Amino acid sequence: MTYQQEEIKPYHEGEKASQVEQMFDVIAPSYDKLNHRLSWNIDRGWRKKAIRQLVPFRPQKVLDIATGTGDFAIMAAQMLSPQSLVGADISEGMMAVGAEKVKELGLQDIISFAREDCLNLSYDDNTFDAVTAAFGIRNFASLDRGLSEMCRVMKPGGHLSIVELTTPVSFPMKQLFWLYSHTVLPLYGRLVSKDKSAYTYLTKTIEAFPQGERMMEILQQAGFSETAFRRLTFGICTLYTATK
Repeated sequence: MTYQQEEIKPYHEGEKASQVEQMFDVIAPSYDKLNHRLSWNIDRGWRKKAIRQLVPFRPQKVLDIATGTGDFAIMAAQMLSPQSLVGADISEGMMAVGAEKVKELGLQDIISFAREDCLNLSYDDNTFDAVTAAFGIRNFASLDRGLSEMCRVMKPGGHLSIVELTTPVSFPMKQLFWLYSHTVLPLYGRLVSKDKSAYTYLTKTIEAFPQGERMMEILQQAGFSETAFRRLTFGICTLYTATK
C-alpha cells in the first residue's frame, strides 16, 4: 500500500505546485520569526536532537530536503562540520533568505542551495552520507515517492534524520493542541505573514500526515531499514531515524 496526499498536493506538477510555491515565497521574510514564536523556540531544540543522531557517523556530504530558510542546514553544518551540505527546496524566496543567513555566518563554502523537485531529485544514486528534513516532508504530494528519492540519493549505510510536526495522541495535550492549531496558530500567522492561507494550510498538513508506526512502515517501503521514532514535547513533534 502506498501513501498519497489526496487533498493536499504541494509538490505536484501544475497549478497547485505554483500556488504553494508562491505561498512560501510570500511568507519567506517572516517565516523564521513565526516558526520560533509559534513554537516558543522549542523548534530549535527539536532540530538539535535530530542532528545529534548523526554526530557519531560524521557524514561528510549532507542533503537537507525542504530546507526552507536553511535553519536546519546551518545548525547541521555547525554541529557536524561536513565537507559540503546542500539545502534543497522548491521555493526560491525561502532559499534567498537562507542564503543571506549563510553568508552572514561565513558558511557559504560549506552550504549551498539548490531549487529541486523533491519528488524527482537531480542527484545521482548513492551521493550523500546523510539526508535530513525538518518540518517539510508533510508537504510532499507523494510521501512514498519523496522518501524513495531520499533513499535513492543516499549512500548504502547512510543515515536519515527527520523531524516533523505531529498531532499529540494523549489527553489533554491532544485537545489543547487542536485548539491551539485551529485558533491561535492561523490567526497569529495571518497577522504576521499577511497570508490568509499559509498557517491554515499548515494545520491541515499536520493533521493529514501519517505518524508513528504507520510512518515506520512507509519508511521501510521506501527502502530504509533500522527505522525508529521518538515523540518529542508530548507528541507535538516526532523524530524519525533510519539507515539505508
